Amino acid sequence: MMDNPLADKQGNIAAPSLDILVKANHILSHHKVVDGFGHVSLRCPDDPNTFWLSINRAPALVKAGDIIRHNLKGDPVKATDRAVYLERYIHAAVYSHRPDVMAIVHSHSHAIVPFSISKNTPLQPVWHMAGFLGEAVPIFDTADKFGNATDLLITNMDMANAMAETLAHHNVVLMRGHGATVVGRDLPEAVYRAVYSELNARIQMQASTLGDINYMSKAEGDATVERISPQIKRAWDLWCKEIDNLKLT
Repeated sequence: MMDNPLADKQGNIAAPSLDILVKANHILSHHKVVDGFGHVSLRCPDDPNTFWLSINRAPALVKAGDIIRHNLKGDPVKATDRAVYLERYIHAAVYSHRPDVMAIVHSHSHAIVPFSISKNTPLQPVWHMAGFLGEAVPIFDTADKFGNATDLLITNMDMANAMAETLAHHNVVLMRGHGATVVGRDLPEAVYRAVYSELNARIQMQASTLGDINYMSKAEGDATVERISPQIKRAWDLWCKEIDNLKLT
């Protein structure tokens, strides 16, 4: 009998954890943070040196059987003939650099990409729902360390580690001409931050057409995170219900 790729070291299948990761994929797709591309991962609770991530599949189509365990080198723990994500190294590097991170979203968010290429306007929090962005979101540029002939993707650990160093202590890092990587202390928080990073980018762009913007201060951002973080389950429960009603899971 073939080993189940979803089983932990003892052979037990963590069904609830897999279900929540499937829902995260579908929620991000439903809110158009991801489309056919992008991915979300969850650090394995039984082994923090591994993480769950789908095979190479559009997020809206991910099912529990698509999720496999990866190590911190970005490789599947068990050999598979199924195609895996090219940029799985993003997750491996961030989990290696940030023991506090339990979940990661990588997206090509259409509203965020303009801020990744602007030389004058950083992505900054402009409303209370996105205080987690901090004073300004850092930008990782592949050209800085790897020259100006890359495809802008993160396809090995050297590039992923450089990106993780730019992320540093922040909750979000932009990637020039590419997208964003968002981290959370749990999966609902990572999904919340990915959704509201997208919405903040839209609002900031809209506000810029009206003139100068009154950005949030760092202290205001910190205060909103403290106030709103305990409320994330409220949004998560709604999003899960929406997905259930769409019969995507």
